[in-house]
Amino acid sequence: MFALGCCLPAPEGGACVERINGDRGVFAVLFFSSPSARLPPLSKYQEGSGTSSTRQTLNVLHQHFGFSNVNWNYFISRFAGMGNLLKVLTREIENYPHFFLDFENAQPTDGEREVWNQISAVLQDSESMLADLQAYKGAGQEIRDAIQNPNDIQLQEKAWNSVCPLVVRLKRFYEFSLRLEKALQSLLESLTCPPYTPTQHLEREQALAKEFAEILHFTLRFDELKMRNPAIQNDFSYYRRTISRNRINNMHLDIENEVNNEMANRMSLFYAEATPMLKTLSNATTHFVSENKTLPIENTTDCLSTMASVCKVMLETPEYRSRFTSEETLMFCMRVMVGVIILYDHVHPVGAFSKTSKIDMKGCIKVLKEQPPDTVEGLLNALRFTTKHLNDESTSKQIRAMLQ
Repeated sequence: MFALGCCLPAPEGGACVERINGDRGVFAVLFFSSPSARLPPLSKYQEGSGTSSTRQTLNVLHQHFGFSNVNWNYFISRFAGMGNLLKVLTREIENYPHFFLDFENAQPTDGEREVWNQISAVLQDSESMLADLQAYKGAGQEIRDAIQNPNDIQLQEKAWNSVCPLVVRLKRFYEFSLRLEKALQSLLESLTCPPYTPTQHLEREQALAKEFAEILHFTLRFDELKMRNPAIQNDFSYYRRTISRNRINNMHLDIENEVNNEMANRMSLFYAEATPMLKTLSNATTHFVSENKTLPIENTTDCLSTMASVCKVMLETPEYRSRFTSEETLMFCMRVMVGVIILYDHVHPVGAFSKTSKIDMKGCIKVLKEQPPDTVEGLLNALRFTTKHLNDESTSKQIRAMLQ
C-alpha cells in the first residue's frame, strides 16, 4: 500500500499514475491494493516528447487497468510538455540495463569458448606488461651525461647500452597493443552480432563480457602508468636521434635488426599519444564499425553504453555490491565503467556527454564521487582529461561542474 502525491484516482486493485520530479518530467506507475496486478509489456510504453507518445501510453494504461473516470485530455494538457517519459517502477525493469555481471566467476559456455580462448591467450600477458611498465625507470641520467659530454665516447656508449634494452621493452608494449586490437575486434564481433541485442549478449555471454572488461581495465592501468612516466618518450627520442645520426654517417647498429626504421616510426606515433592503449582501442572500434557496414553503428555503441550502465547499476545497488568478494572487484568495476565511457565518447559521433547519450553520465560521476577520494581521483581525471566531448557546447553545465 503506497501512493504518494497521486494525481489520478485508481480503481480497486489497480494502479495510480504519479508524477515524479526530475529533469525530464518522469511519470511512474505505482501498484497497490492487488498483489496480482501486472504491468503490460514494456514495449507497449512509448518514449519521446509530444502529446502523441503520451496519449498512446495513457491509452495502454486505460485499456489495461480499466480507468473509466479519468479526464485523459486534462492529463495530457497538464503534463505533455514535461518530457513525456514513462518509467515503470518495478525491481526488474529500469530505464537502464539492470543485471549482475559476474566479473569474478564468469565461465565460458560452449558457444563462447573459441573466442574466449583467443582473448585469454592475449590477456594472460597483460599483468607482465603492467609489471614491466611499472618497473620502467628509464635512462635519464645516462642520456644527460652523454649530451653534456658529447666527446666522451665512454659516456656515449654507456647511454646507448642503457637505452637499447629499454627500446626493446617499448617494442614489446607496442606489439601487445596490436594483439589487443585484434582481440577487441573479435570480442565486438561476438557481442554485437544479430539476432541478440547488446544487453542480451552481455547477459548471456558473461565470460566474453568479463574479457571485454579486462581489456578496458588493462587499458586504463597501462595509460595511467605511461602518463606518469616521461622517461618513455625521452628514451625513445634519444634512440631515434642517435639512429638518425649514425645513418647519416653510414653506420648500421645491431639494434636496427630488432627495431628498424618503419617499426620506430610506428612506435613513435604510438607513444606520442597521451593514452596510447585507449587510442588503440578507439581505432580498433572505429575500424570494426567501418569494416562491418551491414551492422548498424548502434549495435556497437549500445554495447559500450550497456556495459557502462551495468557497471553503474552494480556499483550503486547494495545487493549487487554485496556479491563481490573483494574491494578490488569494486575498483575493477569502476575502472571498467570509466574506460567504456571514454571509449564510447571517442567512438560515438556526439559522445558520452550529450543529452542524447545513452549513458547516464550524472549517475556515473555521482557513483565515483561517493567513493573515497584517493581511490577515484585518477578515474575522475581520466574523464576530465582523456575524453573527447566533455568541453563541447552540448555538454550540460551541471556535468562540467561535477567534474571540476
